[in-house]
Amino acid sequence: MDLINFAQRVIALEAQALEQMSQRLSDSFAAAVTDLQKALELQKKIVVVGVGKSGNIGHKIAATLNSTGATAVVLSSQDALHGDLGILNEGDAVIALSYSGETAELLHLLPYLKRSAGVLIALTGKTSSALAMHADHVLDTSVEREACPLNLAPTSSSTAMLVMGDALAMALLQARGFTEEDFAKYHPGGSLGRALLTKVADIMRSGESMAVLSRAATVNETLLAMTKARAGAAILIEADGQLAGVFTHGDFVRAFQADPHLGSHPVERYMTERPVAVRASALAVQAVKTIGTHRIDDVVVLDEQNRPVGLVDTQDLARLRLV
Repeated sequence: MDLINFAQRVIALEAQALEQMSQRLSDSFAAAVTDLQKALELQKKIVVVGVGKSGNIGHKIAATLNSTGATAVVLSSQDALHGDLGILNEGDAVIALSYSGETAELLHLLPYLKRSAGVLIALTGKTSSALAMHADHVLDTSVEREACPLNLAPTSSSTAMLVMGDALAMALLQARGFTEEDFAKYHPGGSLGRALLTKVADIMRSGESMAVLSRAATVNETLLAMTKARAGAAILIEADGQLAGVFTHGDFVRAFQADPHLGSHPVERYMTERPVAVRASALAVQAVKTIGTHRIDDVVVLDEQNRPVGLVDTQDLARLRLV
């Protein structure tokens, strides 16, 4: 058996199921997102209910919601029947997961869910099931067949349910105007969180750690200043302190190849004019993005008067675990 081809077939079947599900999205999806947003605005939470494989997927959906600032908890259908139903408060939004829509434990819960929930959203592969009939909004996660060769193990169906949960969470994020800064609040320990909570001014090189010279300086003077500062670039300024350009190690290598005797020449001949820059008040993530987008090793930092006050070096970002 060619296992690579077999695996590719599994992936293709699941991808096809997702594409078909995407084409079936209707106004029910938008209405579900709107009601979830209303619940959050009323300081209510989202309760994700499921059992078995659906319960496992529910944990991932709840985790995604929580990571984007939408308070969510998971309620096992089985545990709910034995005391855990107290986690559901009046007006909470409920997302119920069941591919068949006929899971016994979930059906036993329906009267209680309907009585307390502000809105009941069903993710199911059977739109005519009992769960669907009781739901306020039904999101169709049906698939033509499982990726399992026996058409038994939940594969395409579980993937479809997971992706529908992601779509709900991301649409809710979009509707709420959730920003990168908001995201950072819930991920302070990760590199993205650090980048989003840290200002450029906190990470930039300044003072003796950066090389700043007049644009009239010679190449030799510039290289000496870069060496003293242990910097890969020098900032060159006008007489009034405004940014004139930047001279990097790469600029030197290219210039040296053309003229090995350039040391006494004015560095402005070889500098990069109007270099890419960021504000000292910007978030560090902006510096990270700028360096990545422009594929540069150093970015100049400016104050509000467009005067250079620092330099961000790629090596510093790595050391600070911001990339």
